[in-house]
Amino acid sequence: MQTDTSAALLGFVDMLMDAICVVDTEGRYVYVSAAAERIFGYTPDELIGRQMLDLVHPDDRERTLTAAADIMSGNPKLHFENRYLRKDGSIVHIMWSARWSAVDRLRIAVARDITERKRADLMQVALFGISEAANSAEDLLGLYRHLHEIIAQLLPARSFSVALYDTLHEQLLFPYHVDEQDPDRRDPTAEALASEIAATGQAMLLCPWHREGLPQHLNSLVNADSLCWLGVPLNTQHGTIGALMIKSHSGGAPYTDKDKELLQFVSTQAAAAIERKQMHERLQHMAQYDQLTRLPNRMLLHEHLLSALSRAQASQGLLAMLYLDLDKFKLVNDTFGHAAGDLLLQEVASRLSQCVRESDTVARIGGDEFVVLLERISKVEDAALVAEKILEKMNVPMLFGDSEWPIRPSIGIAHFPGNAADLTQLFKYADEAMYQAKKAGGNRFQD
Repeated sequence: MQTDTSAALLGFVDMLMDAICVVDTEGRYVYVSAAAERIFGYTPDELIGRQMLDLVHPDDRERTLTAAADIMSGNPKLHFENRYLRKDGSIVHIMWSARWSAVDRLRIAVARDITERKRADLMQVALFGISEAANSAEDLLGLYRHLHEIIAQLLPARSFSVALYDTLHEQLLFPYHVDEQDPDRRDPTAEALASEIAATGQAMLLCPWHREGLPQHLNSLVNADSLCWLGVPLNTQHGTIGALMIKSHSGGAPYTDKDKELLQFVSTQAAAAIERKQMHERLQHMAQYDQLTRLPNRMLLHEHLLSALSRAQASQGLLAMLYLDLDKFKLVNDTFGHAAGDLLLQEVASRLSQCVRESDTVARIGGDEFVVLLERISKVEDAALVAEKILEKMNVPMLFGDSEWPIRPSIGIAHFPGNAADLTQLFKYADEAMYQAKKAGGNRFQD
C-alpha cells in the first residue's frame, strides 16, 4: 500500500509545472521530476548523476555555489534566481526555493521557469533605457554604446554592430562595431547580412541549423563551423535606415526565433532613437557650421575662442587670430556669377584648412570674411609664418573656364596677450589690422 501511495505521489509530482530537484552533497542530481525536461530540455534520465553546476550559466556559478553552501548550512533559500543553459544552448531563467535535509544529506529544491517574466521585465527596462539614452547621449557614438549595453542585458552581445545606410553616397556604413574576441576585424558575413537586411527590411537568423529560406549568397556563407548571427532592421516611419546585428561566439548560447522577435521589438525603439539623434546632430551642425564651406560659423568660432582664451590664461600661453577679407571679391560675382563666387569661397576654405594644424580653427564668419585661430603657438612670429603660407597658397590662380583669377586676401593679425586681454579686444585689433593691410594695397598681412 505504501509503495502504491509513493508511486501515486510521484505521479502527482510529475504533473507539476515546476520541477522538483534533489541534489546530493557533491552537487549531483539524484532525482528530478518530469517538468525538468520542459524547463531544461534534458530528460530526467539524462540529468541523474550530472553535476548541477554544469548546467548553470557561467556568469552565475559563483553566486550559485555561495547560495548552495548557505542552504547546506541549514538556511532555507526562497526565491533565489539564476540562469541555466538548456540542452539546446539557450538560456533559461530559474527561480528556486530550496532547503537542506540533514537526515538525508540532500538539497531539495523547487525550480520555476521565469524566463518569460524576466524577458518582459528586461524589455520594459530596455525600452526605458533606450528612451533615456536618446536624451542623455552626447552624440551618436554615445547612443550606440548605450544601445549595446542595453541589448547586452537581453541577449549575448559581445559582438554588436550598428549598420546604417548612407543615402547620399549609396553605401552601408558601420559607425559602431565591437567584437570582444576579434576587435580588429569585421567579418565579411556582417556586411553581407547587413546589406540584405537593409535591402529587404526583414530580420534574419543566420546559423548552421537555421538555413531554410536564406538567400543563396547568404546560404553559401554558412557551414557547420559558422557562428550564429542575428540581425534585425532599423525600421522607421521613413523606411529602413540600417540594421542591428549580434553574433554568438563559439561555446555561447545560440540565438532563437524568440530572440529574433525580442531584438526586432527593441530595434524599433532603437531606430527611433537613432533617427532623433541624427536629426538633432544635423540641426546642431546647421546651427554651428557654414552650409557653403562646411567651416565653423561665427557662433562656433566664438565658443572655440572663449575656450582657447581660457586655456591660454590658465597656462600663460600664447594664441593668435588671423582675420581675412578677400580683395575685390565682388568682381568675381559680377564677372563670373554668384555660382563662381561660391566655388571661390569653397576653395578658400579648403586652402586655409591646408595651412594650419588640426588643433587650429578655420571659420567663415560671413560674406568673404574668414578667421583663423592659432592656439598654443610657441612665439608671436609663428602667426606671421602662417600668414605668409596662406598668401602663398591663395595666390595660386583659380580657373573659371578659360580665365584665371588670383585669390588675394588682406590679413590682420592679433595676439593674446600682447594685443588684447579678452575676446572683444582680440576681434577689434585683428579687424583694424586687416583694414590697414587692405589700405596698403591688399594681398598682404598686418600685425
